[in-house]
Amino acid sequence: MAGEMKHWLRFRHSGATGFGTLTSSGISVHEGEMFGRHAATGKTLALSEVELLAPCAPSKIVALWNNFHALAAKLNQPEPPEPLYLLKATTTIAAPGAVVRRPSYYDGKTTYEGELGIVIGKTCARVSPAEADGFIFGYTCVNDITANDILTRDPTFPQWARAKGIDDYGPFGPVIATGLDPAKLVVRTILNGAERQNYPISDMIFSAQELVSRISHDMTLLPGDLIAVGTSVGVGVMKEPVNMVTVAIDGIGELTNEFRL
Repeated sequence: MAGEMKHWLRFRHSGATGFGTLTSSGISVHEGEMFGRHAATGKTLALSEVELLAPCAPSKIVALWNNFHALAAKLNQPEPPEPLYLLKATTTIAAPGAVVRRPSYYDGKTTYEGELGIVIGKTCARVSPAEADGFIFGYTCVNDITANDILTRDPTFPQWARAKGIDDYGPFGPVIATGLDPAKLVVRTILNGAERQNYPISDMIFSAQELVSRISHDMTLLPGDLIAVGTSVGVGVMKEPVNMVTVAIDGIGELTNEFRL
């Protein structure tokens, strides 16, 4: 959504959930609804006073596959004529800074996938690419964690939903940034201090506006819904007992989570 650049977030303070914008002096607390009418209360909270939450509560998470020219070329995969996507369970949502644990029943490979996330701001159905920006609230950082060995375990049925649907395997945040041009953004993923991904969003096969349009013709997108636009080259396995993963996008911020085997 075009306009002033702001960074929206959600938090818990004194047992209550709130939302506001990030400023140089802290969090400017708002009342109302993030995706509806809202106004600043005049109260400011320090980041140290609050527990950050995922910046919205989507009714669904749409996750793209094979949406970057560079990754399709590396995998020797044909570029799709239409977006390929799955739905990721909302119970995968994890807050910035949360510790994510591999399930006790699973001892296979788990990968990070640093991605850009599109957050919908208004109910959106059957819109054109030219109209899409009017329905996009802003953008966020996503780590689309995947249990790879589950994905391909059964040769008759790729288990996308299960491999990507484990509890807490979908951290996103720390904010939703408005007023950005997504085509100018670059996604970086840092694993245990080493940069593993660094790729431009401009390399997407389907742009943010095309994704919103195409998906909205299949299903109605609701305020707060999240579209993870897919990842590019550099995806890798988290091998250490404790792994620190940061997805960084200039203009949005840094999403950092700890993944434990």
